[in-house]
Amino acid sequence: MTAAPQVVLIDAGSGNLHSVRKALTRVGARVTVTRDPEVVRRAPRLVLPGVGAFGDFMQGLRKPGLDAAVIEAVGRGVPLLGICVGMQALFEVGYEMGTHRGLGLLPGEVVRFPADVGEKVPHTGWNQIRPQRPSPLLEGIPAGAYVFFNHSYYCRPADEAVVVAQTDFGRLHFVSMVQRGVLFGVQFHPEKSQRVGLRLLRNFLHIQP
Repeated sequence: MTAAPQVVLIDAGSGNLHSVRKALTRVGARVTVTRDPEVVRRAPRLVLPGVGAFGDFMQGLRKPGLDAAVIEAVGRGVPLLGICVGMQALFEVGYEMGTHRGLGLLPGEVVRFPADVGEKVPHTGWNQIRPQRPSPLLEGIPAGAYVFFNHSYYCRPADEAVVVAQTDFGRLHFVSMVQRGVLFGVQFHPEKSQRVGLRLLRNFLHIQP
């Protein structure tokens, strides 16, 4: 019998951990929730979920030293999935309620939707992802699948090569999925995206370093 994949769920103090943990358990993972940098460093696979403001989230990572542990683990090739603000944190800088340094694992910035985007902000509810290139996270997920979003800020990568999928929002086409090697980010909430989200999480569990 194959052992259940192990996942370390990083607690940056921003909540939303219960629903993410429940979804990961549902697709067969053994989940450890932690704020301990040493547990993060030893993890075989990491999930970084986030809600709320970018600056508060980064402070929640830095205070216990989780930021350095994440950077070290990713540098060793540990698969990591950032969710919502957890994806935004992968970038160099965010401008929500001031200017705040991110993890710097991907080049680019996190900015607010413009006032003239043509839609109500925050972007909340179901919307489609349009794949721009293949990714193991998208295996078995059709192009144009609907997923659940809730955000006012979006990522602007400096390197187009990391873009996996985009989503249309008013006059804007924003980046909704990124990947570099086994580092992944999704702007939407897979734990709230029903069958599509569960398939994406299951795909992540089977990604090998």
